[in-house]
Amino acid sequence: MKNRFLLAGLLLLTAGACKNFLDVVPETVLTPASFYQSKEDFEQAVGGIYAPLQGLYNQDWILNEMRSDNTHFVFNIAQRGPKPEEDPSTFTLENNNRNTAGKWTNDYLIIARANQVLSTIDQVDFDKAIKDNLKGQTYFLRAFAYFDLLKNFGGVPIFLEPAGSYKDTFKPRADSSEVYKQIIADAELATRLLPAKAAQTAGRVASGAAYTLLADVYINQKRWPEAEAALKSVTTQGYALLPDYGDVFKPTNEGNSEIIFDVQYAEGTSQAVSNYMPYKFLPVLADPSVITGVKPSSSNTDGCYNTPTPDLLAAYEDTLKDKRYKASIGFYSGPSPLVGVTYKNTPYIKKYQFPHARYGETGVNWPVYRYSEVLLLLAEATNEQGRSADAVGFLNQVRTRAGLPNTTATNQTALRDAILRERRIELAFENKRWHDLVRSGLAVKTMSEYGARIKANPQKYYYPLGSAPAAAAFNVTERDLLYPIPIGEIIINPDMKQNPGY
Repeated sequence: MKNRFLLAGLLLLTAGACKNFLDVVPETVLTPASFYQSKEDFEQAVGGIYAPLQGLYNQDWILNEMRSDNTHFVFNIAQRGPKPEEDPSTFTLENNNRNTAGKWTNDYLIIARANQVLSTIDQVDFDKAIKDNLKGQTYFLRAFAYFDLLKNFGGVPIFLEPAGSYKDTFKPRADSSEVYKQIIADAELATRLLPAKAAQTAGRVASGAAYTLLADVYINQKRWPEAEAALKSVTTQGYALLPDYGDVFKPTNEGNSEIIFDVQYAEGTSQAVSNYMPYKFLPVLADPSVITGVKPSSSNTDGCYNTPTPDLLAAYEDTLKDKRYKASIGFYSGPSPLVGVTYKNTPYIKKYQFPHARYGETGVNWPVYRYSEVLLLLAEATNEQGRSADAVGFLNQVRTRAGLPNTTATNQTALRDAILRERRIELAFENKRWHDLVRSGLAVKTMSEYGARIKANPQKYYYPLGSAPAAAAFNVTERDLLYPIPIGEIIINPDMKQNPGY
């Protein structure tokens, strides 16, 4: 089912008009006027809005998980080509980084495609329930893209209509409050238009996803009562924790009761819609099949990223009791093709390692929102409203599934710390940790102290003997809470202002 809308993403619909000397539409090119004619056209077009999510999440682990104290990279002293992937992690990023540019581009591609659908869908007559569903998905995806931009770049230009000319693409940055207002408006519309998960097509977002996004936005604004109300709406829609944590992520278990929203991938097709990321998270090996079991294989020379840090390993409360430890993290010992590196019980992300048929082509989906996060957000929202007993109840549901005893935290301050720690473990490698540090006001302190530990003992953090981070690395300041606007946007748009410090 997911192949159908992923493949639709291969169709790029552009807005344009021929004027003056040429008014003939090329017969081999689809235009908005010739394409958006039927229900089937809009179903395909909405599928195309989802497609850039794959590219977006190819950058997200670099800019979020590896930006945090959860993961680092294994330094490759003989190959410095991956520096743009390393710089976000060491806080030495420049305004021409290809990953920040990719995030910006993919988010605005989602927005542009959403605007095209929303500007035309009411001009075509077909079943209202189907139309509402498609509009709900579109509003959700536009809100999601703007929220991603806001968290990473701050206030950004707001586009709600297709650009009709080159000049239309030049807008100044809106204030963050304006962007928040637009995100909430879109997300609220999505909650009203989308069906519940049980009535939704597999792989498409349902109303539970829209309520979770809305709650996430409110949490970031510290609007606790509104966040709680949105989260309570999710709890009535049939979502539930799976008994086994590791089962949540299995490709054979897609669309399970815990998944609220994920980025879809597929293996075994002629199209490039498989997921290579699990190979990037392995140690660089001459033959990765020693871990994956997939032959024939070739060296994953672009591996050794998102490597779990000693700090994360130490954050597990009880590695024997906590079922998430074994499900999330594997260890490898053996020879390495990297100069100066020998793998000695080197950790790697096991969470996304599952059987597949071909080297580099997995079908594992990327989780964005899960029901366990809803419970942890409810714990946070109720705790911040002074209802510690409710917060404890939500937190303990997650801990019980993990195999841990009930929390010993009881007061608001202790629970605030306990919830943040639980999020770190429960949502490890799901690109949550960096933004959790930012919104909790702990990013500068936590990452400065983390950087100091790396500089004091580089080999503990996967630097070969004799190498270490640059002196400029990990000099973390308030500037680093946002990424720079990509330099290309600054150059072409005279109204675009750069974030302070870049």
